[in-house]
Amino acid sequence: MIRSRSKTRLVFLQIGFFSWGALLLGLLAFLWLRPQGQFALRQLPLMTIALWLAGIGCIAFLFAGLLSRKTRVYILFFVAVLLVLVNGLAYFGAYTLTHFNDSMLPGLAFAPKPENARKPAEFGLDYATERITVNADEWLEAWRIPYYGEPNGTVLLFPGNGGNKAHQLMLPAAIFNQLGYHALMVDFRGQGGSSGNSATLGLREAEDVAAAVAHAEQIGLPPPYVLYGVSAGSAAIMKAVDDGLQPAAIVLDMPFAYFMRAVKTRMAAQDFPTTGIAELLVFWGSVQHGHNAFFHNPANYANSIEVPAIVLHGENDRWTSMEEINTIYDNLQGPKELVVFPNTGHSLLVTVDQPRWTQTIDDFLKRQDLGS
Repeated sequence: MIRSRSKTRLVFLQIGFFSWGALLLGLLAFLWLRPQGQFALRQLPLMTIALWLAGIGCIAFLFAGLLSRKTRVYILFFVAVLLVLVNGLAYFGAYTLTHFNDSMLPGLAFAPKPENARKPAEFGLDYATERITVNADEWLEAWRIPYYGEPNGTVLLFPGNGGNKAHQLMLPAAIFNQLGYHALMVDFRGQGGSSGNSATLGLREAEDVAAAVAHAEQIGLPPPYVLYGVSAGSAAIMKAVDDGLQPAAIVLDMPFAYFMRAVKTRMAAQDFPTTGIAELLVFWGSVQHGHNAFFHNPANYANSIEVPAIVLHGENDRWTSMEEINTIYDNLQGPKELVVFPNTGHSLLVTVDQPRWTQTIDDFLKRQDLGS
C-alpha cells in the first residue's frame, strides 16, 4: 500500500518537475536567443505555453502532497480522458475548418467545396481554361483572359479562403484586362475546378502561386508579372515572395498579419474561448497539412519583400486591425503604398468603390513603369 502511494505520488512529482523544467529551459532559451535576433516573440504563443506549464506544475505538486492515492488515481484518469477529448475535438475542429465536402471526396467537413458558378463568357470576356500541374496527383484550374492589343504584361489573380475565381476574381480580372493586361485567374487546390478538398490559408497555397507563375512563363504569357491576391490569397503571395519568387509587383487586397491572431479573432467573433483552444487548433491543423502554421505570419514575410507592393484595406475590417496592416506596410522593403477604404470592412474592395480601386492600382502600376 505504501509502495503504491509512493508510485502515484512520484507520477505527480515527475509531471510537476517536467512542467517547471520545461518552463525554465524555455525561459533560458528565450533570453539567450532573442537578443541575437533568432527568436520573434509573435511567432509562437509563448505566454499561453508558459501559463499552461506553470499551472500544470503547481497542480501536480499540490496533488502529490495533499491527496490520497485513490484520489490521485481518479484525478490522473480524469485528466487523461479530458486531454484525449480536448485534443480529439481540436483535431476534428481543425479538420472541419480546413476541409471542404466534395462529391468526389466525401469527408467529415461541413462546408461544401467552393465551386465556380459562372464563367467569364457571361461577363463578355473571352477566355480559355488552363490546367496547371502541381504534381502527379494534383492540379490547378485557371482561366486565361487575353488582351487584344499591345499588353502591359500579365496579372495573375488568386482568391481568398472559401472563395474561388468566379466569385472573387471575375471583376478584378475584367478591370486588369481593361487596363491592358492579360489575366490568369487561378483556383488554389481545394477551390473551384482545382483538385483536392482542403485549404491552408496561404501556406501550401504559396506553392500554387509559384506553380501558376511557372505555367504563365511556360505558355508564353508576356511579362512583367503582377500578382493580385484577396485576403488569404495575399498571404500566399507574400509567402511565395518570401520563398524566393520575384514578380514585378504585388497587389495585396485585405491581407492578414499574423495567422494565430487571425484564428483567435474569428473564434472570438463566434464567442468561442481562444486561449489554449486556438493553439490546439493550429497545432493539429499543422499536423494534418504538414506545415507549421505557428510561423505563418505575413507581417514577417514582409521583411523580405523588396518588390513594389500596394496594400488595400477596409477601415472597419473586423478580422485585421489597422495596427496590423500598418505593421505589414512598415515591414515592406520596396516601393510601397497603403490605401484604406473608409466605411467598409472585410469586403471585396473593388465592389465597394470600383472607380477608386481601379484608379489607385492603375496609378501605382504606372509609377512602377508597368502600365501604359
